[in-house]
Amino acid sequence: MTTTDTGLAGTLLEQRYRIDSLLARGGMSSVYRGTDTRLDRPVAIKIMDPRFADDRSFVDRFEREARSAARLHHPNIVTVHDQGVDGEHAFLVMELLDGGTVRDLLDQRGRLDVALALSVAEQMLEALSAAHTAGLVHRDVKPENLLLGRAGTPPVGVVKVADFGLVRAVASTGATSSSVILGTVGYLSPEQVTAGAAGMRGDVYSAGIVLYEMLTGQVPYSGDTAISVAYRHVNDDVPAPSTLVPGLPAVLDDLVLRATRRDPEARPADAGLFLRRLREVRASLGLGPVPIPVPPPAGPPPPPVDDLTVPAFSAVGTAPVAGPRGTRAMTRLGHQPLVAQRQPQPTMAAMAPPPGSYPPPAARDDEDDRRRKKTIALRVLLVLVIGGLIGTMVWWFAGGGKQIADAVDVPQVAGMDRPTAEKTLHDKGFSTRISQQASDTVAAGMAIGTTPAAGSSASPGSQVTLLVSSGKPKVPDIVGATREEAESSIVSQQLKAAHDTSKDDFSGSVPKDHVLTVSPQAGTPVAIGATVTYGLSKGTPPKPVPNVVGKSHDQAFQLLQQAGFEPFDAGTEFARGVPAGNVTRTSPAAGSRPDDTDGKRVGVFTSNAVQVPSVFGMSLQEAVQTLTDAGLQVNGDGDGGGGRRGFSFVVGQDPDAGSFVQKGTKVKLKTFP
Repeated sequence: MTTTDTGLAGTLLEQRYRIDSLLARGGMSSVYRGTDTRLDRPVAIKIMDPRFADDRSFVDRFEREARSAARLHHPNIVTVHDQGVDGEHAFLVMELLDGGTVRDLLDQRGRLDVALALSVAEQMLEALSAAHTAGLVHRDVKPENLLLGRAGTPPVGVVKVADFGLVRAVASTGATSSSVILGTVGYLSPEQVTAGAAGMRGDVYSAGIVLYEMLTGQVPYSGDTAISVAYRHVNDDVPAPSTLVPGLPAVLDDLVLRATRRDPEARPADAGLFLRRLREVRASLGLGPVPIPVPPPAGPPPPPVDDLTVPAFSAVGTAPVAGPRGTRAMTRLGHQPLVAQRQPQPTMAAMAPPPGSYPPPAARDDEDDRRRKKTIALRVLLVLVIGGLIGTMVWWFAGGGKQIADAVDVPQVAGMDRPTAEKTLHDKGFSTRISQQASDTVAAGMAIGTTPAAGSSASPGSQVTLLVSSGKPKVPDIVGATREEAESSIVSQQLKAAHDTSKDDFSGSVPKDHVLTVSPQAGTPVAIGATVTYGLSKGTPPKPVPNVVGKSHDQAFQLLQQAGFEPFDAGTEFARGVPAGNVTRTSPAAGSRPDDTDGKRVGVFTSNAVQVPSVFGMSLQEAVQTLTDAGLQVNGDGDGGGGRRGFSFVVGQDPDAGSFVQKGTKVKLKTFP
């Protein structure tokens, strides 16, 4: 197989993974749409160039890195399903995403608005943070490796980071040497360029460059050759994004510049710390996450790249990236420079690999042709060296050399009070900018440090940011604020927010869904990262249900409606002393305050009591009939023991006439004779 081979369609790897169609290709790998025939699901299959499969050290490293990546289970990381080697094909099987990449999004929009850039960066850092926690470093963070997919119901755009560990696996092969580094030149950290060191802080640097590009629409450095771009990473500070896009908030400049310090120790130690700072900045700007658009993937793969170009690991489900944007092999600074091959985009020309770095082209029989090519290469190298010397001389005599000669070290001011620290910096010829920063250990008003860090070289007159402690963060006064405002204020103080539903209550002064209580109390100093809980108002307390017990049915309904409730007939029941048809009780009960969960409906129960009629003086026969018609019964045989039934008259009854009794109650009659 070659990197341009499209004849693998229909091939079955390990009797399971069918290759369907080419999605992307590069100098080190090709990506195909495929099918897992065992599970009948679409997958992406990344097949490495055969020269890697022939190298045992690569295969071993490839398998280890693939297993490490497969252990990363995170919604923002492309899932690795399987890996294997089938003949000359070393391959990875991953989830298939057809939503393009962040590169496609940048090509479509030029640059992203602040809210969208921060939303994309947040998901990128979520993935890198999970990897760093697991001890895995990416080594090639760039827009092409940030895939866009769809997730959820309804589906929304989600950023997924791909290609964990592949650069490290390739670096283990005999195709590279100790003087060769792999990476994408626009995003390489200074330590990757100078020493080949790739750690978590290197990922932070690359992520910072990606954020810079999303905010401005371009990477910070360009040059005629890849080596010149790499040189700028080592020797130049990344400029503030606002110098290219005026109006960007200063906190965004600070966020990017902290992540892209040339000194690794001055950057956040890992992606988790970078992520926390990003969220603090977003909260301070009053911005929330926004939906991420998912552009269609780029068009079909382009023609094969030149042998002198070292293309990227192609992103899953996207068009291939090569040349200026690709992962490349290049000589580290301090080693013999490589001959540059000019490309259509001269600012990011691909570098030709040193002899032995990659398989040589097919041998040519014509010895004269080989000598001619060697002569041309030497001439090009000579031109580059002379050009570099001339450029260096021009820069030196233009004042650059004087600036280096005049550079002074930033003094150590940590532990000084603010006035003393400012005077110390001014005495060294620096201007200062004050930045307040919370600290659990440094007292308020005392210096924490500087940016650039103490001991760094800087030109006299340049600005140094003095970091002054504001002490422990204090719980903000958020009573009366909306939930979103409250959480933003809490997070901006480097604290965590938590809603305690048990503290929610009604309030006559705080609107519904606004903060009613906060714990600890506002103004309380707490440790960085402490949790602040809050309760929300349920709104104005509801009116109590009026007492309508004993009222007539119509009267009760009228009173309840006047109080704002919706009465309804809930049934009849007996209640001693309550006349028939009058109210016995309500549900909810009188005096209760039903909230929104209960609604305004109130059930009304009425009495079904029977009033005992008077049968005094009636014949026994008439009395029995009257009581029976009223729904009552006569006790015993009805003669009261007073002789024959037809000649007896009622002279007493129990219960008394007018009493309210339950239907079916027995009435005892006293008759005469």
